[in-house]
Amino acid sequence: MVSLGTLLTFAFVSLGMVCSPGPNMIYLLSRSISQGRTAGFISLLGVVLGFFVYVIATMLGLSALFVTVPYVYEAIKWAGALYLLWLAWNAVKPGAGSILQPRPLAVEPPKKLFLMGFMTNLLNPKIAILYVSLLPQFVDPDKGSVLLQSATLGLIQIAVSFTVNLMIVLVASRIADWFGMRPTWLRLQRWIMAGVLTGLAARLAFDRR
Repeated sequence: MVSLGTLLTFAFVSLGMVCSPGPNMIYLLSRSISQGRTAGFISLLGVVLGFFVYVIATMLGLSALFVTVPYVYEAIKWAGALYLLWLAWNAVKPGAGSILQPRPLAVEPPKKLFLMGFMTNLLNPKIAILYVSLLPQFVDPDKGSVLLQSATLGLIQIAVSFTVNLMIVLVASRIADWFGMRPTWLRLQRWIMAGVLTGLAARLAFDRR
């Protein structure tokens, strides 16, 4: 059974992940602004389905793979750390844009919105690398079923991600307008995100489990 301390720590890490810039946030923000909250919410449901795919994959195979072939975990760990650092650099490099600067999108029907949200998350390299790199660090075989622990942590991650992304969908226009009129805060947001990303990269790089 996962301890309360582990759950809270993992929830905080998940919060850092969902608040860091990436395809999911950019897509949901842009979709909600260009087509409205309903379209953003339908897209979010597709994103959530993508998370469930990663949870199931983690439960059924990735943990066993890491135990059998530890070098696979090492490779994923360093790839995840390097990718986080790359995202951090892209957030603050000269001429970088902010995730709060929406991209124009064409109006799409609900079915396509759901599918696009699903594929955006499923093919998101940040989620693909970080999900399999971070979650196993919080699983302890000495505390019971690895399968149950992975499922519990996965549901925590989905709950945190859904809550934050739902807030983004609901207030997307206000967020974009507020930051658009305050360029200093927009730059600060980029540096905060870069700091979060760098911290997560350091956690991965120095993990010895």
